[in-house]
Amino acid sequence: MKSKIALAFDNCKKEKRSALITYTVAGDNTKENSLKILNKISKHADIIELGFPHNTPIADGGQIQGSSHRALSRGIKLKDVFQIVKNFKKKNPKKPLILMGYYNLIYQNGENNFLKNCKRSGVDGLIIVDLPYPENKDFANKCKKKSINFIQLVAPTTTKNRIKKIIRDSHDMVYYISMLSTTGGKLKVSPKKILENYNKIKKINPKKNYVIGFGITDKTIKSLKSADGLVVGSLLCKTITNSLKMRQNPVTKIGKVVYYLKKRII
Repeated sequence: MKSKIALAFDNCKKEKRSALITYTVAGDNTKENSLKILNKISKHADIIELGFPHNTPIADGGQIQGSSHRALSRGIKLKDVFQIVKNFKKKNPKKPLILMGYYNLIYQNGENNFLKNCKRSGVDGLIIVDLPYPENKDFANKCKKKSINFIQLVAPTTTKNRIKKIIRDSHDMVYYISMLSTTGGKLKVSPKKILENYNKIKKINPKKNYVIGFGITDKTIKSLKSADGLVVGSLLCKTITNSLKMRQNPVTKIGKVVYYLKKRII
């Protein structure tokens, strides 16, 4: 049986378009609003990516760090993240949801216990930024046994031989980091160059699904829409920040932004 993630990509390919993958931080700015935001953006996003907040998010830029800070200042814990996922899945059982975070929270929780909670709440996939290949192979195999996708990461500096091994051992989705930067940074290379690198990776095994993340905004998304999927995160976190500053409803505002992003890739 195909995973929900694989089915989402199949559906997008039938419609001849890129999959829109949205990222927000669990608990930003409250647990209640976080759930409302997920429900709102799921109307237009093909895959939901949800970050568990962390006090030292090494791969994340200022916007996502701000979202994490707001969530942590509200006292959100890992159990709250799983509850948000569970509540979201009750309303959106077919929508794939990927949790993204850092390994120390998994280590503190215990790998088996963490994966048990993922399964119970309805998590479809995991991105663990600081658990690289091949060190992640044992954990990735544990994920596979639970029918949870472990999403491997590749970067512009990853050697071809290493990329081949990563793709060989990957599940239903491979995440291509478009540039050497934290999230939310301006593109340091042209969309054309990003797609050149991306297509070289995709040629290794065209049957896999490959997404591009880092530097994807409302201004750059259209020029990259030939990719299997595009991840937008910092723009959405910024939208929440600006809404709160202007005392606007972040749920309504972010819904409009995601709707616009979807139109840009159709």
